[in-house]
Amino acid sequence: MHTNELAVIEARPLGYPRKTIDRRIVRRMIEVTVAAALNLPVDELAAKTRRTAPIAFARQISMYCAHVTFGWSLTEAGAVFSRDRTTAAHACRVVEDRRDCPRIDAVVTAVEEQLMGWLTAMEYCRQTVEGALE
Repeated sequence: MHTNELAVIEARPLGYPRKTIDRRIVRRMIEVTVAAALNLPVDELAAKTRRTAPIAFARQISMYCAHVTFGWSLTEAGAVFSRDRTTAAHACRVVEDRRDCPRIDAVVTAVEEQLMGWLTAMEYCRQTVEGALE
């Protein structure tokens, strides 16, 4: 699976059928949202090496959101961030464990809500454009 393939986003909370979107767009939107929430440089999240603990945790939140918020498999979530399935599974466990802290839970919840808002807005725009082209 390559980053430039189309991703299938399961938008179950919104009730839409499965939609396809370029993985690079989704990855960037997740990274920008997580980086903004944690006040970190976006480019650091895409680094090949672990970097500092806050950067590594931000990357873990990104993989967690790809898996939980967008409903991707662990293989898909890892691949879109150039990691393997086991790394994505570890990221999900770490984030779930750290969500016991109310502050971290609030940040992760805010990121998830922003990503779902982005998905809703994107779907609205697509429907509007498709309706205008008919």
